[in-house]
Amino acid sequence: MSASLTRIIGIANVVVVTIAIIGLSVLPSESPPPARPKDAVRADGGAEASRPPPTLDPVGQPPGTVSTPEFAKQVKANEVGLVPVLMYHRILAKRLASLDRSPSQLRKELEKLAEQGYVPITAREFAIGEIRVPAGKHPVVLTFDDGHPSHFALDENGDPRPDTAVGVIQEVARKHPSFRPVATFWVNKEPFGLRDQASQAAAVRWLVDHGYEVANHTWRHPNLRLLKKKKVGEQIVRIERLLKKLGVPPSRTMALPYGSMPRTKKAARTGSWDGTRYDFAGVFLAGAEPSLSPYAKNFDHGAIQRIQSNGKKGECRKWCSQYWLEWLRKHPGERYVSDGDPERISIPEKLRGNIGAKRGLQVITY
Repeated sequence: MSASLTRIIGIANVVVVTIAIIGLSVLPSESPPPARPKDAVRADGGAEASRPPPTLDPVGQPPGTVSTPEFAKQVKANEVGLVPVLMYHRILAKRLASLDRSPSQLRKELEKLAEQGYVPITAREFAIGEIRVPAGKHPVVLTFDDGHPSHFALDENGDPRPDTAVGVIQEVARKHPSFRPVATFWVNKEPFGLRDQASQAAAVRWLVDHGYEVANHTWRHPNLRLLKKKKVGEQIVRIERLLKKLGVPPSRTMALPYGSMPRTKKAARTGSWDGTRYDFAGVFLAGAEPSLSPYAKNFDHGAIQRIQSNGKKGECRKWCSQYWLEWLRKHPGERYVSDGDPERISIPEKLRGNIGAKRGLQVITY
């Protein structure tokens, strides 16, 4: 992208954060694997080391292939391409703010993603670089802020209510078997509007057991830039302690309320309060552009971009999901395309310089 476009995108990030503040105030089959390539090297330049087979997530993860230059070229792999990390808030039948989406709007967007070859992964998987997506497909990260009741609730049969975010995701996955039913829910002190701990625990257990990620969005959803470093730590640690009580593993990701970074940027990603430490693999903004690949040299784990889900209206004419998904479809060379091999990074030769030097994974070029 040009320098001028980069400056425009920077301004757009500020606009999207402002919109967020206003909005929130309203409230395929695999072929046999080819032979192991002899010329593969690691991203850090070292020789290939033997690795045990990866442990696969049982929830919809495909078996891996072994990439070669010929195979990577065949599927047009580009694993330093851009990845859409979509940001959702409330899912309401009648929208009350610009950030809200209706169940039908969510369903339409997810079905379009499935039809265009996108496969959901969690924010944790994205941040740590565990992108296990079938060859030729594209990862997408579905993220939901605030743990709103419209995100998840169980009906009388113990199934997700169909009008909730999870209900829609599960429905789309049933229609499109390649569409992996996972997402990330960043929650505050009352996950999904539930106040008693037993109900909270039952909700997060269902989600975690079905491959969803439940993680940190601070205790009270404050603007962290207005807080001192100690208070930032308190807001993060208090929700971590709650999640631990509910049986959730330590968060590996967090989303900044309003997309607002603390004055000390490092405090958002690692720190402590009252004897409890936190250390996130990824901190997510409320940004206005697709994210760089986690394998890219310039990927910033402490400030990962997201795209607001919305149509091309007002400030969203260029900076929200409809615009960016259309842009990525029209610019396939800029989009992340998987080689289907979680142990190797496959890219066109001309992009070799964009790989992060310390990834430790083998690099296949063509």
